[in-house]
Amino acid sequence: MTADDPTLQSFTPGERRWTLTGLMIVFLLGALDQTIVATAMPRIVARLNGLSLYAWVTTAYLLTSTVMVPIWGKLSDLYGRKRVLMVAIGIFLAGSTLSGLSGEFGTLPLLGGGMTQLIAFRALQGIGGGALFTTSFAIIADMFGPRERGRYSGLFGATFGLAGVLGPLIGGLLTDHANVTLAGRAIEGWRFIFYVNLPLTLLSMAIIAARMPRLAHHAGGAIDWLGAGLIVAAFAPFLLALSWGGHDYAWTSPLILGLLAAAAVALAALVWAEARAAEPMVPLALFRNRVFATANPATFIFNAAFLGVVAFLPLYLQAGLGVAATASGVALLPLMFGLVFASGLAGYLVSRTGLYKPWLIAGGVVLLIGLGLLAAVGPKTTLIGIGWRLFIVGLGLGPAQSLFSLAVQNAVPPRQMGVATSASQFFRQIGATVGVAMAGALLTHDVTLEMARRAPPSALGLAPAAAARLQSAALEQAEHPEIRAATPVPAALVGATRASLAVATVDIFRASLLVAGLGLVVVILIPAIPMRSREERMADAEAARAEGI
Repeated sequence: MTADDPTLQSFTPGERRWTLTGLMIVFLLGALDQTIVATAMPRIVARLNGLSLYAWVTTAYLLTSTVMVPIWGKLSDLYGRKRVLMVAIGIFLAGSTLSGLSGEFGTLPLLGGGMTQLIAFRALQGIGGGALFTTSFAIIADMFGPRERGRYSGLFGATFGLAGVLGPLIGGLLTDHANVTLAGRAIEGWRFIFYVNLPLTLLSMAIIAARMPRLAHHAGGAIDWLGAGLIVAAFAPFLLALSWGGHDYAWTSPLILGLLAAAAVALAALVWAEARAAEPMVPLALFRNRVFATANPATFIFNAAFLGVVAFLPLYLQAGLGVAATASGVALLPLMFGLVFASGLAGYLVSRTGLYKPWLIAGGVVLLIGLGLLAAVGPKTTLIGIGWRLFIVGLGLGPAQSLFSLAVQNAVPPRQMGVATSASQFFRQIGATVGVAMAGALLTHDVTLEMARRAPPSALGLAPAAAARLQSAALEQAEHPEIRAATPVPAALVGATRASLAVATVDIFRASLLVAGLGLVVVILIPAIPMRSREERMADAEAARAEGI
């Protein structure tokens, strides 16, 4: 056994079982937190008087969690997975608790009112959340051989898909039905979307602290603080530009162009600094690895296509088919079922065959078929018709949820497992952000064109911002009659808005089909390296020691 190769350590069945249990809870927490908040946001901004800061609650978490992914990965390589994961869970716990308490104590020094408090605490939560996925995957890679990882990585991928669909439903249920009174003090239901993390987080910390073994790791070295700072400097303005561009500001506005320019300069400085660092935060040598250099762009592209569909599909269901918000969440369940089944099946097949590339290609082909069918929906398509199409899309997405990371882990040396795994997760999150941003820009463009064609003459001069307000009014009036009185919208204009949104979201599905096609081309370029079992790796290590290698 080498000092820096935890994949050659021996673990008892109990250690593996308890570690997996703790990691599953951690992974579920991280996955749910990305989706459970969205449903509660209208209620939150109403209570905290923060409509103008609506997007910042999501943006703050997205920024900190994304830019921290490679930093946490490198820290876990230097100082050990268990220690780093415990610290990250503690930060996530603190951020969750404080987020639930936002506004409870009035205006605070520096933090201001309830909405700005929530934004700050969500940013803190994101700092810890950035480690949950990447460290969990790295620990699986440490404790299981490459072939065995497929089974468990498939399980984790299925958990991610499950959380992606159930998160909005749970968030809605808690927001609407979890209002309680304790000791004479009313606690609104939306706060429990943060408080629900507390018992689960404490349970995961207890399991990991007591039952997870210490893993060998590449000890020593120093933190590349310059590299860490440049990662933040490069990707924070980039993510802000994607979040604001086309929505809050025009893509050609000085602010958006300035953010993109700052990101480009910082990225160039990052490449320069990492090429000279003794312990780089992002080792550039990894990009000479063909699996690393192809699997990560592939996961970027597939997640861009995936999120472009999932984020805007409820809009089509509500605007195009007239489905209520809660029912539109239920309509996504076939996507989850297909994704969970295919993710688990792909992991099982990898464990049995030692091959990952055939299942990635098969998933890409099925995804293209599903997106092609989804892009053909029309006004007469029923919920059942949407459902079976989504099931096929889920089948195609399943293998991508875990096998890209698995391929990367199989191709890098153990001492770089953490940073390579974090890079894979980093590309996944950036891809999702880009996908949503580009889909949003396409939506705004198409809605503007369609409104010009469909709207009554009195509304032909509407700006995109006005069209967005009409979109909100048209979608909310069915469930909230009080909005109708506060924001009256002519019936003809509501109809034009609904039709325009339906056309625009179908165009997003078509664009996602093209993006997924590009992703399949990149998947074909990924080298197929057979995955070996733990026993085979340990036998190789023993043979090498016997020969004095």
